[in-house]
Amino acid sequence: MTPGTMSSSPKSAAYDVIIIGGGPGGYVAAIRCAQLGLRTACVDAQVNPRGEPALGGACLNVGCIPSKALLDSSEQFARIQHQAADHGIRVGDPVMDIAAMHARKDTIVATLTNGISQLFKANQVEWLHARGQLLPDCAVALSAPADHSAARGTIRATHIILAPGAAPIALPNIPFAPEAVVDSTAALSFTSVPPRLGIIGAGAIGLELGSVWNRLGAEVVILEALDELLEPVDRQIARQAARQFKQQGLDIRLGARVQQVQAQVQAQAKSKSNADGGGLQIHYQQKQSPQKQQPNQSVTVDRVIVAVGRRPATAGLLSPKCGVSLDAAGFIEVDAQCRTRAQNVWAVGDAVRGPMLAHKSSEEGAAVAERIKAGRAQVGHVDFNTVPWVIYTAPEIAWVGQTESQLNARGVAFRSGAFPFSATGRALAMGEPVGMVKMLADRQTDRLLGVHMIGPHAAELIAECVLAMEYQASAEDLARTMHAHPTLSEAVREAALAVDQRAIHQAPKPKAR
Repeated sequence: MTPGTMSSSPKSAAYDVIIIGGGPGGYVAAIRCAQLGLRTACVDAQVNPRGEPALGGACLNVGCIPSKALLDSSEQFARIQHQAADHGIRVGDPVMDIAAMHARKDTIVATLTNGISQLFKANQVEWLHARGQLLPDCAVALSAPADHSAARGTIRATHIILAPGAAPIALPNIPFAPEAVVDSTAALSFTSVPPRLGIIGAGAIGLELGSVWNRLGAEVVILEALDELLEPVDRQIARQAARQFKQQGLDIRLGARVQQVQAQVQAQAKSKSNADGGGLQIHYQQKQSPQKQQPNQSVTVDRVIVAVGRRPATAGLLSPKCGVSLDAAGFIEVDAQCRTRAQNVWAVGDAVRGPMLAHKSSEEGAAVAERIKAGRAQVGHVDFNTVPWVIYTAPEIAWVGQTESQLNARGVAFRSGAFPFSATGRALAMGEPVGMVKMLADRQTDRLLGVHMIGPHAAELIAECVLAMEYQASAEDLARTMHAHPTLSEAVREAALAVDQRAIHQAPKPKAR
């Protein structure tokens, strides 16, 4: 068999490294291991929406990439609807071809997943399309992708890297039902725009999916059990986000604990629309105050998306005597270098501690490969203090480092500076003058502690701030760095200047008397 092509019958010889999982953590680990001269196999059972074997894990097949494709298509549609006239562009009423939108998404996904297959081939990584279960002594039992009980044999390696990824969380009191109550994966494949869409969970996934279908015409209500929107996000940024989402028509209800979803009986036998009494009824209890809760409330929708987070995909991964342990939440227990309790068995990505982010998974995968090659756990670098976070709504939300609340809780003295995109020529020219950049720096050393932003292309702008923090830069370092004009990045520099209350294009704050 040619290395890099898919195989269901592994070679009999042992490998240096076997990776279980072909997502961002697994496939990056596999490529890096091969680059370092290690004989490598990647065991992965993922299939694409057409049921075909595909590398890239949930991220490329049913997560990050297809969702961003839909977000971009729906955003283009919304711009034509609401902003084209401002640019002097006269168009008729636009119509979204949902099938064409999905075809574009599927093409993007196929391009990227096929690209990983080619990278495996170029780096001589053997791809085994199967389910893998860790056995004692660095052995892996293979079974058919769709049937864990159908054994295919056992392979062995000197080292094992577990990278199983994560899967959507299901709520025990809200069973999934095709075309009615679905998870985030199925929500990427709606063949029509639901007139009324209910989403349980106002995290990144819920807000992004809500944005897609809201732009395309759905009436969207999002029910969030927490009392605050986007709890991990800086409060000032989160408040701006809430205002923008409300203006866009997203109905976000906080402190809303969903209890049940049930079919709504048609009010009239001859009803022509679900809106006349059919659909699904979401029953929830909305918290009004710590002392009082209103009686159960309900909202009627046509479809429900459950987007309450993701859990480690560790079911069936570990044999009872393999030596690897899970914590109470189902995460694989590892040390700071991603070593499990079993000798020569490592774990990376969404199934271990830390944020469930593709780029964090990839960095861990590459670092573990380098540790295996060097024979020392101290090799490889992953800085959890400089992991960038992004929510791909419009406006985008991005941050790195700590929030004001976190710094206050730790008793860290800091200074802050903020600058609005509305004061930048580039954002005004783009017609996107919404949002701000906020910078937090240590009061004594001026070292950057966190940068938070909401606005156009925040996902790209945050990279400069990640690099600055990785180099232990100060706010003054960014303030002294020349930025091209006119660009969105000028807001980053002005926010750095604002830390010292000397932003050029912003009125100074009143001095305390």
